Amino acid sequence: MVSAHIDLNAIDFGALGTWMDGQGLPGGTFEHVGPVTGGTQNIMVRFERGGASYVLRRPPLHPRAASNEVLRREARVLAALRDTPVAAPRLVAACADETVMGDAVFYLMEPVRGFNATVGLPEPHAGDPAIRHRMGFEATSALAELGRVDHRGLDGFGRPEGFLERQVPRWMGELETYAALDGYPGPEIPGLEETAAWLERNRPRSFSPGIMHGDYHLANLMFAYDGPRVAAIVDWEMCTVGDPLLDLGWLLATWPAPDGGGMLTGHVAGLPTAGEITACYTALSDRDTSAVDWYAVLACFKLGIVLEGTHARACAGKAPKDIGDLLHATTLSLFARARSFM
Repeated sequence: MVSAHIDLNAIDFGALGTWMDGQGLPGGTFEHVGPVTGGTQNIMVRFERGGASYVLRRPPLHPRAASNEVLRREARVLAALRDTPVAAPRLVAACADETVMGDAVFYLMEPVRGFNATVGLPEPHAGDPAIRHRMGFEATSALAELGRVDHRGLDGFGRPEGFLERQVPRWMGELETYAALDGYPGPEIPGLEETAAWLERNRPRSFSPGIMHGDYHLANLMFAYDGPRVAAIVDWEMCTVGDPLLDLGWLLATWPAPDGGGMLTGHVAGLPTAGEITACYTALSDRDTSAVDWYAVLACFKLGIVLEGTHARACAGKAPKDIGDLLHATTLSLFARARSFM
């Protein structure tokens, strides 16, 4: 049975079945088909076939120019992580051939049993402050585990050489492209130039390359229902090989504040402080975290500029005004947080 909520134009189940048969996966009819909801533009569908459960991930029906390449990269990283202790969704098989399913690549992964803490907390988490506190350390431990993976099997994936040197020019250049949008008055971001200059002056001289998630924050983690453990790190769209300490900076830049404020993430009462998160990562990792504030500032800088792009598009009538206003306010908050780290 196919759920009425699924757009059948998105998934060609006949082609999918033929492809799965060619992969040696269990055959039979598709059962218990349904959407996997979440904050992603990609299409995710859960189903069972031959007694096994799967989640299929593919680009949207109206993909962006790089959508297929993004999915190929995700699948390649998940394949590299499949036999490691990293809490990543377990890849079953990937189809990099765009001709199999309507000009879209796709991959199959095992379903993740877990919940998004920024949406709500089940029991026992909601009623146990110790579990909630431990969730923050488990998020940090999962990140440290990712930072230990040997990236050398991912030849040609990312450009770790000059990674840190490229960051400020790359994102200042991105900001300049928004000027082409009619109606955008320009980046009214207090502290923009000051932050860029500080990052250039204080840039670490070297780093050890590794696999980066690229968007590591609380909303991209699924926690186990029975305790504080991270069941899976999800949404690998921005993964690359670069400096994994930027993932730590990203976590700090977006970490909910003790007063209930947060950057893109909901408030979860009782989490560790940002200082405790840094101390936990330092204890678990061989990486030098002495410049962690620099990475947190870079994360605020980069994420703020990314979000400002939606504000610019909203000024040009290409995105909802309320969303643009909200994300511009978040950009200003991120740059204010950058100043506190500086």
